[in-house]
Amino acid sequence: MIHRFKLNILVFLSLPVILVNCKTEKVKATDRPNSSGDTLSITILQTADIHGQLDPHPELFREDGKIVFRERGGLAHVKTLFAEERKKSPGRTLIVDGGDLIQGSGYTALSQGKVMPEIIKNMGYDIIIPGNWEVVYGKEVMMEIMQGYDTEVIAQNMVHKGSMDLLFPPYSIQEIEGIRLGFIGINDPDVPVRQNPIFSKGIGFSGLTDDLKKHMEHLKLQERVDVLFLVTHLGIFKQVELANNPLAAQADYILGNDTHERVRKPITGKYAKVTEPGAFGSFVGKLILHFVNGELVGDDYELLDVDPELYPADPGIQDLINRKKAPYKDSLETVIGYTKTPLYRYLTVENPMDNMITNAARWKTGVDIAISNGFRFGNPIVPEPDKPAPITRANLWNLLPVNEKIKTGKATGIQIKNWLEQEMHNAFSQKPTERFGGWLVRFSGMNVVFNSQNKKGHRIERITVNGRPMQDDVYYTLSACLRPGDPIDNLCRMPDVKDVEVKDYTIHEAVEDYLKEMSPVSPKLEGRAYCEYLGTESFSTVPETNYEFH
Repeated sequence: MIHRFKLNILVFLSLPVILVNCKTEKVKATDRPNSSGDTLSITILQTADIHGQLDPHPELFREDGKIVFRERGGLAHVKTLFAEERKKSPGRTLIVDGGDLIQGSGYTALSQGKVMPEIIKNMGYDIIIPGNWEVVYGKEVMMEIMQGYDTEVIAQNMVHKGSMDLLFPPYSIQEIEGIRLGFIGINDPDVPVRQNPIFSKGIGFSGLTDDLKKHMEHLKLQERVDVLFLVTHLGIFKQVELANNPLAAQADYILGNDTHERVRKPITGKYAKVTEPGAFGSFVGKLILHFVNGELVGDDYELLDVDPELYPADPGIQDLINRKKAPYKDSLETVIGYTKTPLYRYLTVENPMDNMITNAARWKTGVDIAISNGFRFGNPIVPEPDKPAPITRANLWNLLPVNEKIKTGKATGIQIKNWLEQEMHNAFSQKPTERFGGWLVRFSGMNVVFNSQNKKGHRIERITVNGRPMQDDVYYTLSACLRPGDPIDNLCRMPDVKDVEVKDYTIHEAVEDYLKEMSPVSPKLEGRAYCEYLGTESFSTVPETNYEFH
C-alpha cells in the first residue's frame, strides 16, 4: 500500500510496531516471520511488449534534447540480466512479463508464434499475462503457446465464449519468507476493437468491473496478501487513471504494459504506483520492496537497460534462438533496400518510418492520400556515416507485423476531416479512458496543422492535399490496409468510403517494390502533421503527470 509508507517508517525509529492498516486487518508483526526488525527486501523484475524480438537491435533514446541510437535487447542477454539479479537476491526475486510476446517480428509471424514457447520456458519467468496481440493467430494457437511456457499465466477478464469459464486463472499468490504477494492479470477489454475481431473469435473480454474488485478484496481479506499487484495490459493512460480510481483502492502497484513507455520513476496515483518497462526486450523494470516485521516500509525502482556489452548472451538461450530462427532466416535476412537516413517510429505525430511506408503505398496505388495506422512497432534502422543501412525483410516485418492486402476507395473532404478529428481525439484526449493507443494515424499526400489541446471536433486548423486546401465536397482517393472482418466500405476506421477496391498485392509487396525502385531512400520529418504545442519531435504525453519519455 503506497500511502502508508510515512506511517510505517516509524518502525525504523524503534517506535511501536503494531500498525493500523487502513485497507484491511494485518497479522500482528510478532506473529510474522522476520520479526527481528531486520529489513527483508524482495525484487520484482518486469518485462513487457517483447513483440517477438529475439536479438539485440538499435533503440532510440532522447538525450539532451537530441535523438540518439544505442544497441539494446536480445533475449539471451535478458536471461543473463535475470540470472545476475537472482544472484543479488537469491530466493527473493520474482520475474513478471506483461504480454505481447508472440507477435511483432517476422520470426513470430511466419511460425505463428511457435518460435517462442521453448525460449520463454527457459527464461525463468514466474508469472506471465496475455497482451492484446496474443490473439493474433487465433484462440487455439494462443492457448497452445501459452501452455507451452510451463509458467503461470493469469488473466482475470478473458473467458471462453459460451461457457464463460476463465481461459486462465485470475491471479497468482507468491510467498517469500512469509511475505505474501498477490498478482491479478488484466488484459485490455478492447482487444476485439483494437485488433481484427476475427483474431479473438471464441474469447470474451470484460472490463474493469466488480469482478475485479471482488478478486482484490478476496486476496487482501481472505488470502491476506501483504502487497497486491495488478499486472495490466491497458496502456499508460488507462493505467494511471486506474491508479486514481477507487476501484483500485486495494491495490498497491500497477505493473503496466502495452504502450511501450519507459517509466523510470513510478507514477504515483491516489491508490497505487504505476510502472511500465519499455518494449522489445530492451529494458527490464526492477522494483525492490522493503519489509520490516512483515510490513512494507518502502521501495526502490529503476529501469535497467539491457546493454549487450554489460550482459553477455546466455549460451543456452542463444543456442535456442539460433535453432528456432534457422528455418526462416534465409528469407527474412534478405536485403530488400537501403536507407541513407535513420528509420524510426517513437514520435507521437510523424515518423520517418511511416513516411516511407505511406510513400510506398501512394506510389504503388496512385491515390491522393495513403494512410497507415499509428503503430509503435519497429526497431530503428540506422545507417553509418556515409554508408546506407540495409533494410531486410525481417526489418519489414518489424515495421509492419501484420501483412494485409491494400484497400483503396474515395471519400469527401468533410468525411476525411471528421474521421481525422476522431483519430486526433483517440490520441490526444485529456480523458485517459477515451485515448485509443496514443499515436496519431500517419499519411502521405496530406498535410495537417492542428492543436492537440483543443476540444473534441475542433483540433484541425487546416488541411492541404497535394499542396491545395482540402475542399469539403470534393472526393479524394485513399489507401489503407485491409482489415478482414471490417465492413467493405470501412477504410482505417473511416466509414462509408465509396468505390472500394481490394488490390491483389499486400503492403509488404508494395514496400518491397518501392524500395527496389527507389533505394536508397532518405525519409525525414516533413511536417505532414504539425502541432505547435507538441513541436516537431513529440514523444508521449500522459495528462496530469510529470512523465517524460527518454
